[in-house]
Amino acid sequence: MIRTATALSLGLLIATTAGCGRLADSRINPFNWFGASRSAPAPAAPVDADARLLMPQVTRLAVEKMPTGVIVRATGVPPTQGWWKAELVPDDFGIPKDGVLTYRFRIWNPPAPTDASTVRSREITAAAYISTPKLAEISKIVVVGETNQMETRR
Repeated sequence: MIRTATALSLGLLIATTAGCGRLADSRINPFNWFGASRSAPAPAAPVDADARLLMPQVTRLAVEKMPTGVIVRATGVPPTQGWWKAELVPDDFGIPKDGVLTYRFRIWNPPAPTDASTVRSREITAAAYISTPKLAEISKIVVVGETNQMETRR
């Protein structure tokens, strides 16, 4: 009886998954959740209470998979050295609108004039965590800077 039930279950599993295609190309595979990021012009800045400035230029956006969600990591380049306290601040209290979760890349400018130096030495990275249940509502992640925005889609 147990062998028959096991054989029947296995046969049913094979029959139902045979037409599903490869799991590697499936949307349930976490490695397919988000594609490559791309740059776009920044939208008009809304009026808000945050005194920090937007990162002048967002250069990279990556979504890194974790066992319990993802980490959104953005890198930007300010015009000079000394910019500090970078943070990805979610719009609308972190609630996605139409499947889009938008972050503003906020940063404090230096208190005194500083040197420009090299682009690599000015790079600043900020990150934010998104849990797996919240990912179910998200199809696109956008990080907005002053002159551009980077976005990635599922």
